[in-house]
Amino acid sequence: MARDLADAFPAAKRALEVVDDALGHAFTRVMFEGPAEELTATHNAQPALLAHGAAAWAVVGERARLLVRAAAGHSLGEYTAWHAAGALELADAVRLVRRRGELMHDAGVVTPGTMAAILGTLERPIDEICEQASREAGRVVAANYNTDEQIVVSGEVSGVERAMELAKEAGAKRAMRLAVAGAFHSPLMAPAAAGLSDAIERAPFQEPVFPVYSNVSAGPVTEAAAGRQLLAEQLTSPVRWAQLVRSMAARWPEALWVELGPGAVLGGLVARLVRGARTITCGTASEAEKLLTTIPA
Repeated sequence: MARDLADAFPAAKRALEVVDDALGHAFTRVMFEGPAEELTATHNAQPALLAHGAAAWAVVGERARLLVRAAAGHSLGEYTAWHAAGALELADAVRLVRRRGELMHDAGVVTPGTMAAILGTLERPIDEICEQASREAGRVVAANYNTDEQIVVSGEVSGVERAMELAKEAGAKRAMRLAVAGAFHSPLMAPAAAGLSDAIERAPFQEPVFPVYSNVSAGPVTEAAAGRQLLAEQLTSPVRWAQLVRSMAARWPEALWVELGPGAVLGGLVARLVRGARTITCGTASEAEKLLTTIPA
C-alpha cells in the first residue's frame, strides 16, 4: 500500500513518515510488506487506508485544493475526507482512526457479529427483511446502502444468516458473508461508542475548507462541531452512500470524482449511481501523475 507513491513523490514519503511518527513505530512497513493478515486486522486496516489516501492527497492536494467543491468517504474514508478538507491534521487523524479500529475490534469481541452483502433487486424493502430476521433469529440492520442493488446488512450472526435467506426469497441474486471482525455500523458497535466519542472530542478539529458529506445525514457538513457529532454517530448508523452521492451529483452535475487511496470500488459505485459520471482513481504513482496532468499548474 502506497509504496510506489512514496518512492515517486517526496510529499507522499513525508506524509507516511508523519504516520509512523504519530503511531510511534514503523507502521508503514506493514503497509509496504505485510503480512496480509496483520495488515487487514481492523486496528491496522483503518490507519493504513487513511494513510494511503492521505499520501495521495499530499501529492495532488496542493494543486487540486482550489478546484475541490466537496469531499466524502465511505465509513473509515470519511475521516480521510475530513483530513483532506483541512479539518484534521494527519497525525491527529491517524491516531484517531487507530483508536477507532481498536475500539471496533474490542466491541466485536464483546458482542460477536458479522456482515453480509445483498446483491440484486429485492421485492421487499431491506429494512422490512431485517425487522423480520431480527424477530426470528437475531438483531440485524441495514448497514451500507451502497447502490439500489447493493446493500450490506450487519448484526448478530444468526440474524444476518436469516436476513440472507429472506433476501434470497425476495429475489436477491446473491447474499454473501463478508470477512469482517464485527457487526460494523450496527447497534452491536455500541460498546465502542463512548470511547470513540471521547477520542473524537479530544482530537483537534478545525473548520473544513470545503464541505464534507456525512455518511449519517447524506448531506454537507461545514462546521467542525457538527462533524464531530456525526462521526461519532456513524459508528452505529448506516452508511447512506447512495443518497450521499446523488446529493453531491445533483449539486455538481459536471464534477470529476477523484477516488484517493487503494482500488476503484467507490468510483464503481458512483458510476452505477450517477449516469455519465466522470471518475478517476489516485492511489498509485502512475494514477497520481495522470491526475496531475489534468490540473492546471
